[in-house]
Amino acid sequence: MKRHKNLWDRVISLDNLYEAARKAQKGKRFQENIALFNLNLEKEIFRIQREFIDKSYLPGPYKEFHIIEPKLRLISAAPYRDRVVHHALCNVIEPIFDRMFIYDSYACRKGKGTHRAIDRFQKFAHKTRYVLKCDIVKYFPSIDHEILYELIERKIACKDTLWLIKLIIDHSNEQEPVLHYFKGDHLLTPIQRRIGIPIGNLTSQFFANIYLNGMGHFLREKLGCKFYIRYVDDFVILHDDKEFLWRVKQEIEEYLENLRLKLHPRKCRVFPVKEGTLFLGFRIWPDKRRLDRQNIRRFQSRIKLMQSQYAKGELAFDKLTASIQSWVAHASYGETWHLREHLFRDIVFRKGLTDKRSPCSPGRFLEQQSEQLAIIKPQQEQSRQQEQQQRFSLCEHSSTSQAGIDMFTDILSAP
Repeated sequence: MKRHKNLWDRVISLDNLYEAARKAQKGKRFQENIALFNLNLEKEIFRIQREFIDKSYLPGPYKEFHIIEPKLRLISAAPYRDRVVHHALCNVIEPIFDRMFIYDSYACRKGKGTHRAIDRFQKFAHKTRYVLKCDIVKYFPSIDHEILYELIERKIACKDTLWLIKLIIDHSNEQEPVLHYFKGDHLLTPIQRRIGIPIGNLTSQFFANIYLNGMGHFLREKLGCKFYIRYVDDFVILHDDKEFLWRVKQEIEEYLENLRLKLHPRKCRVFPVKEGTLFLGFRIWPDKRRLDRQNIRRFQSRIKLMQSQYAKGELAFDKLTASIQSWVAHASYGETWHLREHLFRDIVFRKGLTDKRSPCSPGRFLEQQSEQLAIIKPQQEQSRQQEQQQRFSLCEHSSTSQAGIDMFTDILSAP
């Protein structure tokens, strides 16, 4: 296996650092901390470069918060300056590792993503009868620092670049406790080993892909699993033989032992593809796909929150519209026409509520039309404020911008 040297000059180059800053601020440049960084952009970039050269760079503290949907998770947001560093590192080492990843690994890769994975699953479902669906217990909190670093070291031989990688890994904040024992462990082994990388880091997503990359090659090349798809720690294997899939599950459990990971005992099962598979937010059959009910409930809850925020003036109309358009673009990937018609029929947004009436009182309203399923339409001028009529389509989403998708993701993940 070829190991790559002399990467450090590329990591610390001014061109790379400026490009990293551009990527890190994408869709968020108006946030206060990012605006302050950009105000002194040249000074900040040179400062990072100088700290790299003299090895004085240290990551800052994480801002932590919990989300409860779809399940309780600790989200860790690195300081913006550190996010620039993460992009600078990934700009250089990501292409090296991406060539190693199997085709059907879809998380955090250019030209991939959830929709591509769903298309691929449906294509495989047409050819097979059964599916093995697996999930790893507390994947990010269980990633072992020593094992992760060894996997990276197999491809990276540049000592300076390895210094930065190890620094980022070692400065991971404490994650939720995971107490798993494996063959050869003694009583204190699980608490003596450093485990867990923060959910929310660009580097964490990238490291998570590296950590399970070997399993993909093992399944494809050693066990002959042609129809395998992975998105972070969610993965499926399809085959015509149910017994073969059960044997593969046992092989996976043994393989994951070497990575100090365990499969979820209740979320790993083999069943016919005709029953429909819940994967990446959709329930998928060979000939159709529908949005998961939990996703719908989360969106309904978020709509109520956005109604309240908009009424209080805490949420701008353009961000509100972009967020809804982004969800519509995602939901439109399934057979959700009637669902969207039902959801948006009576939703109303009104500014300046002064009493305890529902936010769904007359004012701003959604109006169904023949050429469009629904639109958001400002009704009147309120206290020296004149607003332009705007509308969004529930059936057309080709123009949805990545910035809008980022806004929607930010709002959904807000504590």
